[in-house]
Amino acid sequence: MANVVLCGANSYEEKYYFNNDFKALPETIRQELQIMCVLYTEDVGGILTMEFDEDGNLEFRVTAADNDYLFDEIGSALKIKQYQAEKRELLESLELFYRVFFKGEKFEDIKA
Repeated sequence: MANVVLCGANSYEEKYYFNNDFKALPETIRQELQIMCVLYTEDVGGILTMEFDEDGNLEFRVTAADNDYLFDEIGSALKIKQYQAEKRELLESLELFYRVFFKGEKFEDIKA
């Protein structure tokens, strides 16, 4: 099963993408995701997508063009670690939301 993209930003096209399947998320959450993705691509470059894997884990996927010599690989890893630490509650809540509303898991089973 393919990963489900939640959102992403592309520094090459200067575009942000949000998967409308998740429009039930509160506007403040959607705005926070947009800020995270856009700031990431402005700071580091490349393309960042936030995707749910088949188990419901939220992953950061990063790609860069082969000829993008300005892409900062070290900065990329550091920025993702920063997000994972600073936004831990948000990221865990998004995983819970996905598992309950998209995968149909019972809240009680997840939290047990």
